[in-house]
Amino acid sequence: MKKKLSILSLSLLFIFALLFLAACSDDSDTDTSSDDNGETEDGGAEKEGDTANEEPITLTMFNADGEEKSFDDPVAQKITEKTGVHLELDYPVGGNDEAIPLMIASGDYPDLIFAKGDIGKLISAGGVIKLDDLIEEKGDNLKAMYGDQLDRLRNSIDDPSIYHVGTYGVEEARWETSGTFQIQLDVLRELGYPTIRTLDDFEAAITEYTEKYPEIDGQSTIPLSLLGSDWRWLITVGDPAAAAAGLAGDGQWAIDDDTGEATYKFLLPELKEYFKWLNGLNDKGLLDPESFTHTYDTYISKLSSGRVLSIADQNWNFGDADAALVADGKEWRTYAPLPVTLSEDHVSQSIKDYGYSGGWGISISSTSEHQERAFEFLDWMASEEAQILVNWGIEGENYDIEDGKRVMKKEDRERMNTDANYSKESGVGYYIYPFPQWGNGAVDSNGQSITPNTEEDIIENFNSAEKEVLEHYEMDNWVEWFPSTEELGVSNHGQAFNYPIESGSDLEIIQQKADDLTEQRITQAILGDPDDFDAAWDAMLEELEAMNIEKANQEMTQKTKDVMELWGTN
Repeated sequence: MKKKLSILSLSLLFIFALLFLAACSDDSDTDTSSDDNGETEDGGAEKEGDTANEEPITLTMFNADGEEKSFDDPVAQKITEKTGVHLELDYPVGGNDEAIPLMIASGDYPDLIFAKGDIGKLISAGGVIKLDDLIEEKGDNLKAMYGDQLDRLRNSIDDPSIYHVGTYGVEEARWETSGTFQIQLDVLRELGYPTIRTLDDFEAAITEYTEKYPEIDGQSTIPLSLLGSDWRWLITVGDPAAAAAGLAGDGQWAIDDDTGEATYKFLLPELKEYFKWLNGLNDKGLLDPESFTHTYDTYISKLSSGRVLSIADQNWNFGDADAALVADGKEWRTYAPLPVTLSEDHVSQSIKDYGYSGGWGISISSTSEHQERAFEFLDWMASEEAQILVNWGIEGENYDIEDGKRVMKKEDRERMNTDANYSKESGVGYYIYPFPQWGNGAVDSNGQSITPNTEEDIIENFNSAEKEVLEHYEMDNWVEWFPSTEELGVSNHGQAFNYPIESGSDLEIIQQKADDLTEQRITQAILGDPDDFDAAWDAMLEELEAMNIEKANQEMTQKTKDVMELWGTN
C-alpha cells in the first residue's frame, strides 16, 4: 500500500512540474504579438528596466511640436539600452497643421502620437486606444506619478476614458515666468532702473531708450518686435493681449474660475484696449514693421543681434537668441520679464498655478502592432530611473555624485546656458516634453530634486548682467516682481486650451473660423490708421456675432463646467 501511494505521489509531482514549467514558459520575456484587434497575446507587466530583455523594436512616433531629430544621442541610446525601444521620430514639416487630419484620412498611424489640440479628432476617428486597463494592469510608474491627479487625464464626462499620458509636469513649482513682456537689461540700466508696471510705463521706457540710442552696433534700434507671420501669432500677439488684461492662460478663452463661464477673449473690451495701444505703437514707429511678415529665423536673427529692445514671447521660443547673445558677450542685451498690464488695476497671472491640466499627451495608435510594448515604454518613462536620466543625463558624463547628491558638470551647465544645440545633441532635457514628467517641483526617493532646475540653480545660472539688475531692484529672482502663486490661488479648471474638443462639433468649427478671422482682422487693425481702428474693431465683432460666437461661448462654458465636475473642483 505504501508503495502504491509513493508511485501516485510521484506521478502527481511530475504532472505539477510540467504545469509549472509551462506556466514559466508563458511568463517568459518575449516580444508581444498582436491579433487582428490589436490585443496582445502575451501579457505580464515587467519590472522597471526589464523591458530591455525583450527583442529590441522600433516604435514610430509623431510629435506635433517636434523637429528633425534622430534618436541617437547619448541619452536616447541609454533609453534604448534600458527599454529595448528605439524611436523613429516624425514631426509636422513646415509647421503643417494638417498632419493629424491626413493620418485620419489615410488610416495610417504611427505607434505613438502627440497630437496636441487635435487629440479630439483622433479619439473621434478611433485612431487611438483607451489606456485605462493598461494603466491598471501594468502602469505602476504612471499611477505613482499622477497619484490623485490621474482623473485629470480623463477625456470627458460622457467618455471618462484615458487616451494619453504626458506633456506637463505633475508637480510644477513656479520659479520662472514665461510669455510676458521682456525688456533688455541695458534699457533698465540706462534709465536708472525704473518701475515698469503698466503699458504706459513700458512704452515710455522703450521710447526714451530709442531716442537716446537710435542705433545699436551700427544697425537701427527696434523698440518692439513680434512674430505674427505664422502660428506664433498666438503666443506673441494674442496671448500677450490676454496677459496684459490680467487674464489667466486659457488660450483663446477668458474663463471665470468660480462659475466656469467662458467668453471668447477677443470679445472683451480689455483686449480692444491692448490692440489699440499696439496700433498706436505702430503709428509712432515703435513696432517692428516686419512683425507680421518676417520668418522665425529672421526674428531670431534680429534678437541675436542685440538691437531689439523688447519682445512679448514665450521663453522657449526665443531661447536660441538668448543663448547666442550670451555666447557673443552681449549679456546686457538679454531680457528681463516684466509684470506689465493695462493698468495697475489689472493683476498679472504669469506665475499662476494651474494644477495638472492633463488635456494633451502621448497616445498609442489603434493600428500599432506593439501596443503593450509602447505602453510599457511610456510607463518606464514615468519611472524615477527614467526621470533622472532625461533630466540630468548620464552619471559621469553629464553629472557627478558629490556628497551623495547629483551635481551637473560645469561644462554641461555652461552649455545649457550658452549653446542652443546642447539639449538636442546631448539628449539632456530633450525627452522631458511631451513625455510623462514629474515636474520641476518633484523630488526623488532620496529627497533630491528630480530636475537640475531648482530655484537655487536658476538664480545661480543668471548671467552677470541679470544678477546686477536684480541686485539694483533688491531681488534674487525675477518672479519676485510678479503677484505670487499663493496670492493667485490654484485654478479650478486647469487651462482651457488643453481641453479635447470633439471633432466636427459646433465648438470646434466656430472657434476655428473665429481664430482665422481674428488673426486677420486684428493684424489689419494694428497696422491700420489709428482713426480707423474703432470701426475696424466693431466690424470684426459683427462678423464674430454673425458666425454665432455666442454658441461657442455656451459650449465652452458647459465643457469647462464638465471638466470641473470630472475633476471634483466645482
